[in-house]
Amino acid sequence: MAVDAGQDALAQEFVQFAVASGVLRFGEFKTKAGRLSPYFFNAGLFDDGAKLGRLAQFYARRIVDSGIAFDMLFGPAYKGIPLAAAVAIELARLGRNVPYAYNRKEAKDHGEGGSLVGAPVRGRVLIVDDVMSAGTAARESIAIIQAAGATPQAVAIALDRQEKATEDGNDVPWSAVQYVRERLGLQVCAIARLADLLQYLRDHKGSDLGSHYDRVLAYRERYGVD
Repeated sequence: MAVDAGQDALAQEFVQFAVASGVLRFGEFKTKAGRLSPYFFNAGLFDDGAKLGRLAQFYARRIVDSGIAFDMLFGPAYKGIPLAAAVAIELARLGRNVPYAYNRKEAKDHGEGGSLVGAPVRGRVLIVDDVMSAGTAARESIAIIQAAGATPQAVAIALDRQEKATEDGNDVPWSAVQYVRERLGLQVCAIARLADLLQYLRDHKGSDLGSHYDRVLAYRERYGVD
């Protein structure tokens, strides 16, 4: 398959940040789909204030550049909760103050009750999450948002793996991002894509980091989507 070029300078800056933070690692990792991936992205390792603040800057810049129209943010439990909060803070710093909400995995039966926390879910909602594996989390968020009477508008993620999704244990010829865009009708903006990671590794050929390029490229050739 053709290997597309990297996206832009922001994506390259983000990949460098993710590698330096230990969030983007190389080796052999088993994915949720059962594949052996030569790289692994774990957004849970953006685990201190400085890293989370910088991550929020990347999200906010990509969201603003995307031109997506939205009225509020929604963070799906669990990783989406701190992401939505941090991005809301950064957007406010940039002059765009929007409300945000998130869900609990289990509804609370005391106090304010319910499964939603934060601002009332209304208007056009931008979902903030880390990655998309199968589109399952997006479908769950869409159902929650629609049940509240609001409109799911788009999803912002950190990394688009540009990788075939699976259904019933079988590969399908589209990625989770393509599924969300084309079948669920939501816009998706990603800070970076697998193509950007490949460009970064290619630019570091001859170093220890660049030594991972061939394995990541082979993985994309086998499981990637255009």
